[in-house]
Amino acid sequence: MAMSGGKDDGEPMMEMNTTPLIDVMLVLLIMFIITIPIATHAVNIPLPVSQDTQNDPPVDPIKNKLIIDTNSQLLWNGETIDQPALQRLLAQTLEMSVEPELQFQPEPRARYDLVAETLRTIENSGVNKFGFVGNEQYRNFSSPPVPGA
Repeated sequence: MAMSGGKDDGEPMMEMNTTPLIDVMLVLLIMFIITIPIATHAVNIPLPVSQDTQNDPPVDPIKNKLIIDTNSQLLWNGETIDQPALQRLLAQTLEMSVEPELQFQPEPRARYDLVAETLRTIENSGVNKFGFVGNEQYRNFSSPPVPGA
């Protein structure tokens, strides 16, 4: 930026020096951008949760078996349940004076993501007596061939 000291004829300079004004404006703009809150586009809506425990299968006080079959169904002691029912049943087992054993048996062709989600639900419930059963079914199991391999 060039600065002039005026003309040689001794007249005062008539232009206003805008450099400090522009500097202040840029600093204020940066401060304004920093202080803007981050826009979130989430709308939190509390959704109702089914508390219908009348249709839940009974909890065995000794051991309960949870099976995931190839049709992506959860079976609690042979009866079909869903994830919210599983959470309620696990909570019931923790309320018992002696926690019953939970035996978990996913079938070989069960969906992996459903098995992982179910294991996460079991872990988050706080169940301590947990075990895998039926592992012998995996000895002779071969996965389907991967296309292009």
